[in-house]
Amino acid sequence: MIIEKRCTRVLLFTFLTLLFLLCGCAKRTTVVLLPDPGGKVGHVTVSTEAGSTYITKEREATVVKGRESLPTSPKILSEDAIKADFSQVLAILPVQPVHFILQFERESTKLTAESTKSLPKILDLIHTRNSQNISVIGHTDTAGDRRYNLQLSRNRAAAVKRVLIQKGVDSAYIKSTSHGEENPLIQTGNNVHEPRNRRVEVVVR
Repeated sequence: MIIEKRCTRVLLFTFLTLLFLLCGCAKRTTVVLLPDPGGKVGHVTVSTEAGSTYITKEREATVVKGRESLPTSPKILSEDAIKADFSQVLAILPVQPVHFILQFERESTKLTAESTKSLPKILDLIHTRNSQNISVIGHTDTAGDRRYNLQLSRNRAAAVKRVLIQKGVDSAYIKSTSHGEENPLIQTGNNVHEPRNRRVEVVVR
């Protein structure tokens, strides 16, 4: 994620190719590198006619004062400084989806004890966001018949959807799908019992 500040205007650029299209009209441009929603930090090359500067670390920033000025050496900004200087753009960033994985007992629609503890977190997020877009996706491991596994994944998704509805989530906001054994989290051979593949993924947007 790249955040750019131009004087008193704050802009978010999604594509690097747009980064300097308007640079000629700005006296000062600050480019800051932030992690993506998954926590990964990429890298950015900031270029002018005078040369280039690379920023590769979280919260690393460079300043450009014009087309003929070399971007400044990278500097790490504090979280407080980023919040203060880029509050406008941070406020308009789209809400990112949050993924949860709930695991199940073997050949069952019963959640594991550990996954049961995750339900309040899911419900809290749904209510905090007032979410109206929730995906519930059922999966199984590869043990057993494919048709059986597809039905089991449907039953698991239905079980999670039922719990969410019982806790006050509108059924119209929940989309339920099932993949059976076709999209394992952990790749295995056929007829393998893999606990991490016995799951329902809940995506809250």
